[in-house]
Amino acid sequence: MPIKLPEDLPAYDVLSREGVMVMSEDSASRQDIRPLRIALLNLMPKKIQTENQFARLIGATPLQIEFSLIRMTEHQTKNTAAEHMEAFYRPFAEVEASGEKFDGLVITGAPIEHLPYEEVTYWDELTRVFAWTQSHVHATFGVCWGGMAMIHHFHGVPKHILDHKAFGCIRHQNLAPASPYLRGFSDDMVMPVSRWTEVRRAEVEAAGLPVLIHSPETGPALVEDPGHRALYIFNHLEYDSHTLKEEYDRDVAAGKAINVPANYYPEDDPSKRPLNRWRSHAHLLYGNWINEIYLTTPFEVDRIGTTLTDWRKNTR
Repeated sequence: MPIKLPEDLPAYDVLSREGVMVMSEDSASRQDIRPLRIALLNLMPKKIQTENQFARLIGATPLQIEFSLIRMTEHQTKNTAAEHMEAFYRPFAEVEASGEKFDGLVITGAPIEHLPYEEVTYWDELTRVFAWTQSHVHATFGVCWGGMAMIHHFHGVPKHILDHKAFGCIRHQNLAPASPYLRGFSDDMVMPVSRWTEVRRAEVEAAGLPVLIHSPETGPALVEDPGHRALYIFNHLEYDSHTLKEEYDRDVAAGKAINVPANYYPEDDPSKRPLNRWRSHAHLLYGNWINEIYLTTPFEVDRIGTTLTDWRKNTR
């Protein structure tokens, strides 16, 4: 089954050309099935690139997905045309006031790692988002800085500044092969990492949260928070094949000190075409997340957020 997107959203044509099943609103309305309502709170500067990355993964399941785009209310992006933001994004304040509910919400990362959370200009509104997810979202997925912000807000787990950027394709260990989120995962896997901060396994586990995927080199990668119906991933399985290259080339062009992303280019040679060795696990993880939402979310959308005690048993 396809993901439902506006026909004039750039991701519609991009994903159609890639063979991802997409559907217009008119076509979706003729299907006698409730689509899953999945929203993306997009905090990244390159909005369209990020939309494509997450829509590609979310739209690869056999379920119909209604994909919505949300932005912070007052924060103005400098990297995406105002016309695009006006056409496709709704400010969180409007979504909050509407009272509507979602089966799933992805909160992306943001390039503000060095700032203390409380110094982020939209931090107060973001904490409202976190509180809102507990009554209006069935399952939330915090990505990179978004995941670090959530685990800090709900559990007080701190982030730590690294003395050098964790950057490259890092091998990780599957610590929870029986987890439904890791169904089909190998015992170890490669995952793109691009961050200046980390959370530490001992502090995550001291908060009572299970670490599902971990790297001895870069620490926890995937953490489950059952009490808040959330997953936190601190790395970037959603990245395209050339995203790390774009980040590396950008920093080199700006004269910044940056290491060649580890284990990314053949023979660590930036003149060679990078290899994508994480695509299959990216599709598995987001497909498993969508599947768990489908199995546990209430069929009646109004009931989302009203059954919090044992959400995994709240079957359709």
